[in-house]
Amino acid sequence: MDTLIGQPEGGAAANFIIDGTQATFMKDVIEASRTVPVLVDFWATWCGPCKTLTPVLEKVVRAAGGRVHLVKIDTDANAALVQQLSQMGLPLQSIPTVVGFWQGQIADMFQGAQPESTVKRFVEKLLTAAGGAMPTAELLAEAKSAMEAGQYEVAAGGFAEVLQTEPE
Repeated sequence: MDTLIGQPEGGAAANFIIDGTQATFMKDVIEASRTVPVLVDFWATWCGPCKTLTPVLEKVVRAAGGRVHLVKIDTDANAALVQQLSQMGLPLQSIPTVVGFWQGQIADMFQGAQPESTVKRFVEKLLTAAGGAMPTAELLAEAKSAMEAGQYEVAAGGFAEVLQTEPE
């Protein structure tokens, strides 16, 4: 298992949304997750639900302002990595699969396309476990946008998160 998952490489990613590979998995996911939570989006070009979920993940990660990173792994281009992770017990038979890493370990995961509100809760849970939280101003702006768009359930969830963070 010398280089199947990849070896550490020097330099930090300037961007918090990147395309990962088998060669960079250790650096981009395992090592990076020691200081910041990392979401790994396992996807494929032919996967319809993946095309729906990936933009939602990117939006939520951007809203977190760098407090969480997103590494996108194309399962077809990285089949050996997927096989190795599956053999280690990660259920990657179905995509999209999103795995949250913290401190070099799997913290949580979900499968299938999810609405933005669910993805936000997932990220918030991961950030809370890591001792952080979504920026309140971003949460408030997103809740207002959702309300204006008629997405009242999403808006209510956003406002509730803001109130939990800053009850005053």
